[in-house]
Amino acid sequence: MKHDPDQQRWVAHVDLDAFFASCEQRDHPEYRNLPVVVGAQPGNRGVVAAASYEARAFGIRSAMPISEAYRRCPDAVYLRPDMQKYRGASRKILEILATVTPIVEAASIDEAYLDVSGLEKLMGAPLAIGREIRRRVLAGTGLTASVGIGPNRLIAKLGSEACKPDGLRIVSPAEVAGFLAPMPVSNLRGLGRRTQTIFDALRIRTVAQLRDFPVAELQQRLGKRAAASFLRQADGIASSEVVPDRQRKSISKEVTFASDVTDHDALRDRLRELAEGVARIARAEGLAGKVVTLKIRYTGFETHTRQRKLAAATNDERRLLKVAWQLFQRSDLPRKPVRLIGVGISGWRNNDTSQRDLFERGGEIRQQDQKLLETIDDVTKKFGRGKLRLGMPRRSGPR
Repeated sequence: MKHDPDQQRWVAHVDLDAFFASCEQRDHPEYRNLPVVVGAQPGNRGVVAAASYEARAFGIRSAMPISEAYRRCPDAVYLRPDMQKYRGASRKILEILATVTPIVEAASIDEAYLDVSGLEKLMGAPLAIGREIRRRVLAGTGLTASVGIGPNRLIAKLGSEACKPDGLRIVSPAEVAGFLAPMPVSNLRGLGRRTQTIFDALRIRTVAQLRDFPVAELQQRLGKRAAASFLRQADGIASSEVVPDRQRKSISKEVTFASDVTDHDALRDRLRELAEGVARIARAEGLAGKVVTLKIRYTGFETHTRQRKLAAATNDERRLLKVAWQLFQRSDLPRKPVRLIGVGISGWRNNDTSQRDLFERGGEIRQQDQKLLETIDDVTKKFGRGKLRLGMPRRSGPR
């Protein structure tokens, strides 16, 4: 969609409040106003996937070990994730947002960007647009959303973060500098632990302090590219582009074991299940990837990833398993008990019948392979996982 260059650009960021937990509180009135934690069950290994705002009052946050969450609030309601429910709610929300503007980009299962430029003639000022977005989401799903609206993606997202939960924040171009100035630099995008350590050493705590810091010294400490990126953000400069149907960057699945695993047969069996899930999602979305990633975590959250780029794209679980297991066997990973194992695929090529793949003779997808995978997907969708599976050898040789 082309925009008038003289028209003020407005981007909205819609962020569902404590999405997984809110879905459960909506569907179970008895959980409302109670601390709800979605994730692993207490007594098992794993982490928090989402916490209601009542649970957050106890300091419980996403990605926190479930043991720590239980220590902080043993009386919370602990629930396993219901991803089918959450994906359904996410699809419904995207449909609702599309009634506001056709230019909607899903950023994750619980957040989206909207290009609302030019809607003033139809819906009024950005404040009225934001209120209407929140009203439609609540009316259509029973869920609350926080909405930030600003001249670009960065300001819109920071706006929604600043008004959570169940809030609305409009930041006009004239207000950007003042809006950003008191914010901690940790709010900026792309700031990891190493960069935070450098900022701490330089006593740069706020965006205003970052703006005033000597550029040459900042470049020396961070590098020219990183310094330029953070300084642009500090000035509120970012993309205003919203891309409908933006393709996801990767598909991955992982599992945290109840106790550390040393048995390689058990590890490979779980890796096989994960590869099947990843491949099934890729086929459902018409994707095939050329990069396979293995993720391994040991006790103490020591995490390693290994990748291999394939000569041709695939979405076949046999290929994913073979490559992932080779990465496990032949890389320099520590020989220690495994806490978590995961597999992912990325580096997309469109999935069509002319696509090449390494397991195929002559480099073209054999019709029988394609038909077999489609049949397995159909059976799985109708009768559930595990009813029909590809035959794969259990072991691929000693480590």
